[in-house]
Amino acid sequence: MESAIHTLSDLFAQLGLDPSINAIAEFVAEHAPIPGEVPLHQADFWTPTQSAFLLEAVEQDADWAELVDQLDVMLR
Repeated sequence: MESAIHTLSDLFAQLGLDPSINAIAEFVAEHAPIPGEVPLHQADFWTPTQSAFLLEAVEQDADWAELVDQLDVMLR
């Protein structure tokens, strides 16, 4: 059974990105700010697979949803 407790590093690993703290900070610095009218999953830097994962996590209120919301705030 998968643990329901995930970290931001886990989310980055799930997205196929470097999960280190420095890499997360660099990612946010490189990609922020996303315009307010653009949903997180529609930002132009995601791959189709990453975008689908982010959308599904929020729509299904999955274990990842809270972290996706946190990432969304970080990128605004």
